[in-house]
Amino acid sequence: MYNPRVEDLREREFPMLRDTIYLDHAGTALYPKSLIERFAADMVSNLYGNPHSASSSSQRSTNRIDDARLHLLQLFHANPDDFDVVFVANATSGIKLVLEAFRDLPQGFSYLYHADSHTSLVGVRECANQHHCFASDSEVEEWLVDRQMKKVQAAQVPELFAYPAQSNMNGRRLPLEWCSRARSTGRSPHEATYTLLDAAAFVSTTPLDFSDVETAPDFTVLSLYKIFGFPDLGALIIRKAAGHVFQNRRYFGGGTVDMVLSLKEQWHARKTDSLHDQLEDGTLPLHNIMALHAALDIHHDLFGGLDMVSSHTMFLAKALHDGLSALRHANQMRVCQMYSSPHSYESSQAQGPIVAFNIRNSQDAWISNFEVERLASIKNIQLRTGGLCNPGGIASHLDLSPWEMKDNFSAGQRCGGEDDIFGGKPTGMIRVSLGASSTKSDVQRFVNFVKEFFVDEKPQSLGLPGPPHSQTSEHGTFAVESLTIYPIKSCAGWKVPPGQEWEIRKEGLVWDREWCLVHQGTGVALSQKRYPKMALILPTIDVERGCLRVRYCGEMPRPFKPPEISVPLSADPSYFVSEFPKSSTTKVCGDTIPAQRYSSKKIADFFSSVLGVECQLARFPVASRTGASMRHSKAHLQGFSQKGVSRPILLSNESPILVISRSSLNRLNEQIKSSGGKAAEAEVFRANVVIAESLQSVPGREKPYAEDEWQYVKIGEQLFELLGRCRRCQMVCIDQQTAVKDEEPFVTLAKTRRFNGKVFFGQHACHVRLGDSRSRQAQYATVKVGDAVRPVCRGADE
Repeated sequence: MYNPRVEDLREREFPMLRDTIYLDHAGTALYPKSLIERFAADMVSNLYGNPHSASSSSQRSTNRIDDARLHLLQLFHANPDDFDVVFVANATSGIKLVLEAFRDLPQGFSYLYHADSHTSLVGVRECANQHHCFASDSEVEEWLVDRQMKKVQAAQVPELFAYPAQSNMNGRRLPLEWCSRARSTGRSPHEATYTLLDAAAFVSTTPLDFSDVETAPDFTVLSLYKIFGFPDLGALIIRKAAGHVFQNRRYFGGGTVDMVLSLKEQWHARKTDSLHDQLEDGTLPLHNIMALHAALDIHHDLFGGLDMVSSHTMFLAKALHDGLSALRHANQMRVCQMYSSPHSYESSQAQGPIVAFNIRNSQDAWISNFEVERLASIKNIQLRTGGLCNPGGIASHLDLSPWEMKDNFSAGQRCGGEDDIFGGKPTGMIRVSLGASSTKSDVQRFVNFVKEFFVDEKPQSLGLPGPPHSQTSEHGTFAVESLTIYPIKSCAGWKVPPGQEWEIRKEGLVWDREWCLVHQGTGVALSQKRYPKMALILPTIDVERGCLRVRYCGEMPRPFKPPEISVPLSADPSYFVSEFPKSSTTKVCGDTIPAQRYSSKKIADFFSSVLGVECQLARFPVASRTGASMRHSKAHLQGFSQKGVSRPILLSNESPILVISRSSLNRLNEQIKSSGGKAAEAEVFRANVVIAESLQSVPGREKPYAEDEWQYVKIGEQLFELLGRCRRCQMVCIDQQTAVKDEEPFVTLAKTRRFNGKVFFGQHACHVRLGDSRSRQAQYATVKVGDAVRPVCRGADE
């Protein structure tokens, strides 16, 4: 139910909102003017001293702090006989306090946490003996049921099970009943399971009820400033029955001990009166605690309590979710990708007042969150974008595999950075959270903002740039017969499965020639010209597992028989040699470049044994993806293209992409066979793209070497510029299935395709970015087997 009083409160209590829409209540709350005035009056009227003293000002502080603990427990219907409150700086500090207790247990502890956890909960795992992340609610339910039925063996150390009452990312609420179900197992103390509930986001708008001590969490962390706006204070509520775990906490600070010996003997006696006496190290933030009295009173007077705030904010959150969900572009595509169910806003048990989403344009491309936040700031709209300190939730909702997230990080992605779309996927999301001071006007103004800047009211064209002085080819209809990438330079190729879209970057097809083998002594990159067996080294891109798998197709040398090896697609620095400056450079095609060599002996032994030469696997610097490539296509290839335009390449010899025609290969093989030679397979030319006449072409109308006259080809929705013919060497004579060297097809090519003393077959190419960068085809450029190929010939005046 909407609270109309808030409309009247805005001008009087929140003057800072006069020209601002504040939509980041999940990060912090706004403080009312009357709260600051009451706190100021208290400060100028009373003298508060350090509680660790017997003076009257100190005793006044002690009494007020004790009252604040009681009032806070009453807010959550918690009996002070069963619970204690420890004041901390924030929720994260409360989590660290619990961590210290479990970390210092003699036998350590096991940690279980939910994927929706805030980063602060995830970090606890680093101090645990063992840890496990529950990927879903159903996995938690299965674990609880199995434990109840004794299907899961009891842990030999105490367990800590942690999860958020509400996801800080999208507001989804998790079952509070898990706390009691995880604890009610009848285990012995050293095998007990304790529960840690992160209630920081939940209690910012919704009350918790701890009236039943048996169903309450053992440890609950809160951020009080998220409820009241002021003071900057957190709290850890401890169920006293679980308080014994703090007895092993080793650290002590001022105020938590009754006696300390430092000279000759090392001994101390802890305070025993209460849990908070044992855990509140040093001087408390007493003025913040004094402000808590005013915060509790003013918040209730203005908003009527957390129950009223809950109904008010849920009403607004549903209105906002419905408003954003209804937005459509002129072509009826949805504007917002929502990350919560529309039905969830009908129940405060399932959902909190947070709306998380991303924006697409009418061409199905993602809008950068950085762009959204920048425009919002100009319009005085305060919201949050990015990873939202919720790594599990972001990965799950945005379908980001661990290797993709590492790869994005390696390529320069940082939370809050301008580059926030990688591989056709956003790396974060937009979060709008409603609070007690939010109004209908805030919701409507934000929906209008999205509509004004991000809804395409008119149909948008694709914006494909037209090649200059061009005319459509009359040489029939073509299609992509195969796509091949060569992950390791000079080793075997890997064919992209039919139907799978494959990304194109400015350096070429993704993962093409990103690795190479280098001589351990000279640092020079190896090639098939000298080591033909490289043709039998078969790399495979395993996108599912995020790794490059490599096996040898020939007979393995004895007695060394290594298994298939693999390396991560993400640039994991732990795999690289960094001890010696020499390891940072290698020579490829005459270019001296920085390269990262893999330090694993297993990897080096694998390649060294099959090739019979001491070598290492190396990778071209991942920084090249952010524009730092130090290699470019050769100048002599740019005959048809704009002069002076450099095309970045990775470890390919001369250009980003190599294209051959099936018709041209057929003609070449006819000539080879007429002389009694063995026909050449397409693989010997190591092309990325093989183009063939499609089924719609007229039979018998093949046009070999028609590609010599093409200036551009449009493959699917992507445009490519042909840079010039590919000059060939004797490496085309190595059979890619047997590694045996023959004289064909080079001999026949030398007779039929030699120009100015050089032998040519195939065409160098590069991808041309679409003119409209707002299209999905430009944002995530891909091609696939079967794509139509539409060539464009050079104009008559060129």
